[in-house]
Amino acid sequence: MSNDIAYPVFCSPDPVLALSMARRLMMFGHCEDSNVSLYGELRSVDEVLRGAKELPEGWFRGQERYGEFDDRVPFEDRPAWLVGVRGAGLPTDPTAYEGRLPVEYELLDQPVGSLEHVFTAAIGPSVGEINWHDLCWPDAPEVGFHGESKHAEVTLLLNTSTRQYDEPADHHTVLVHVRSVNIDGRQRGEPYAHWIAGQVGLTVIGPGQRF
Repeated sequence: MSNDIAYPVFCSPDPVLALSMARRLMMFGHCEDSNVSLYGELRSVDEVLRGAKELPEGWFRGQERYGEFDDRVPFEDRPAWLVGVRGAGLPTDPTAYEGRLPVEYELLDQPVGSLEHVFTAAIGPSVGEINWHDLCWPDAPEVGFHGESKHAEVTLLLNTSTRQYDEPADHHTVLVHVRSVNIDGRQRGEPYAHWIAGQVGLTVIGPGQRF
């Protein structure tokens, strides 16, 4: 079993510019099977309702209150939108969201180029990410690396600096993913990340992140 490590290669307060840079990097590794997945944590009722209108295809899930259900209560007996519903199934009454925020959003395995601009606009000040996966990084013989597909990804973090969403930010960060190979405390794949970023005029600007 192997894992990835993701290096920041671009950061900007402009989400449109950050998306453009992420797409430039993604296109360097784009292949026939590439897809994009969207994730978000919508932190206000207005943002949830806007997301339901503009991104209805995804799944929305509210938070359960601590101790609200025990393991004996099956999922099908819990309120549907706490388990996961499409946008049309969300409550419209703002009081329904008391103690339920943030609402998680997820839309997986979509065609590249289909919803990235819509998601970037709809996320507003909430935290989220766009993840392009199933990419194909090419061989880089000059730095001693064969091509990579299993861990070839690009992520655009929106309004956060980390993959864990635990550091809200007023900027947006592009990450390039490579295979994590730690030898004597050093990441063997880091030069590959530098090489990939350099092919599109970017550079690694910070330490790698694991999820």
